[in-house]
Amino acid sequence: MGKSSLLILPGDGIGPEVMVEVRKIIDWFGSNLGLDFDVTEDLVGGAAYDAHSTPLHDETMAKALNVDAVLLGAVGGPKYDNLDFNLKPERGLLRLRKEMDLYSNLRPAQCFDALADFSSLKTEVVSGLDIMIVRELTSGIYFGEPRGIVTEGKERVGINTQRYKESEIERVARSAFELAKRRGNKVCSMEKANVMESGVLWRETVDKVHQAEYSDVELSHMYADAGAMQLCRWPKQFDVIVTDNLFGDILSDTAAMLTGSLGMLPSASLGAPMENGRPKALYEPVHGSAPDIAGQGKANPIACILSFAMALRYSFDEGVEADRLEQSIENVLSKGARTHDLLGEEGITPLSTSEMGDAIVEALAESV
Repeated sequence: MGKSSLLILPGDGIGPEVMVEVRKIIDWFGSNLGLDFDVTEDLVGGAAYDAHSTPLHDETMAKALNVDAVLLGAVGGPKYDNLDFNLKPERGLLRLRKEMDLYSNLRPAQCFDALADFSSLKTEVVSGLDIMIVRELTSGIYFGEPRGIVTEGKERVGINTQRYKESEIERVARSAFELAKRRGNKVCSMEKANVMESGVLWRETVDKVHQAEYSDVELSHMYADAGAMQLCRWPKQFDVIVTDNLFGDILSDTAAMLTGSLGMLPSASLGAPMENGRPKALYEPVHGSAPDIAGQGKANPIACILSFAMALRYSFDEGVEADRLEQSIENVLSKGARTHDLLGEEGITPLSTSEMGDAIVEALAESV
């Protein structure tokens, strides 16, 4: 069997900086554990626009469709704010998601013990937190028709349509149930079935998939607004949360801040299995391009490194090595290593982006 293929798209802002540290990790696995990847690198977002006058070149899109996984840094920046809507850097990311049909977005909220004090919630509420939000990514109100701004009488009206097919709900529900079987075997489905017909269909369809295929997994339902409240009250009651595109966007950002820093949060967007049985997949940190600190060595590379750990687990069937990488990060943090975004105590000298990457490589070396 040949090497697994990985397309790296560093993107804009701090994207290239944090991706350099991921390349150190990839190189370490190849040199020390024989875990080699066929890595190619290309442009996306503003970097692609600067080179090709488009946020994603057709050739890059073709590469993304023919690799085992894509790892992306970040896109966007004020330099591109005045571009036509279809040329903005974010459109490159949206095209990747759409053409790869990445319908299941995995957003973990994991609180490392060493960082429990950074959360705005009490330490005992978040310490040891490890939940996963599965967000439907390719349908719902962000894609439904009709949409737009129209004039009715003397005033303008903004229109967006919440629309879901049963098949779209079924496949993301299966993704959540399969994930739960590898974790705590518990799923909470969130919608607004009390006021939205799409919510009624969502609940009925999730129930149908559960009864027919996953009756051994514990399933509960919760209205999304109550779910937001419960995430802030006692998040450790959850294991896997599955929800639609809009609520998933909101709930995953809520869960993200339970951990204290966006610089710590990875994500995965998964699609249907390819011929080799692996899902089409795009991995990226939750944080943006942070142009205000780009090029200063202040960026935290951990979210991007953890995104690679997710790739090890979900695309390359290397769960043991994903655990090794995550534990190495935990070990580095437990020794007091901090980047600029994690400074909570006076007198701590922050590590640069590169120094944090080097520290994680050293911890990996100690794990062998």
